[in-house]
Amino acid sequence: MENRKKVKGKTKSLSLPKLKFDKAGLIPAIIQDVKTNEVLMLAYMNKESLKITLKERRTCFYSRSRKTLWRKGETSGNIQKIKSVRYDCDKDTILIKVDQTGPACHTGKRSCFYRKI
Repeated sequence: MENRKKVKGKTKSLSLPKLKFDKAGLIPAIIQDVKTNEVLMLAYMNKESLKITLKERRTCFYSRSRKTLWRKGETSGNIQKIKSVRYDCDKDTILIKVDQTGPACHTGKRSCFYRKI
């Protein structure tokens, strides 16, 4: 998988690591606020949504229930602008730091992790 990055007027090809997608072709993506480090949500990406995310610099996920791609904020306006993308030591989870506009959760809460046990 490759991504292209513009460097001083030139396009530079970035070689991405060989990430480990599950049997369904998905990888979990943890979304974290770049300013506060608060975990906002967890969603899943396939190769196509990851490519779109890197190209557009805003999150795009794969909906397991609808079996389609969705861009965060496409209906709500609560977009996530990408600040950094990292992956874990096992290459099977992505961590994306974002500048969040509005709430991240569909319930209207800032984070999907607002409930305590």
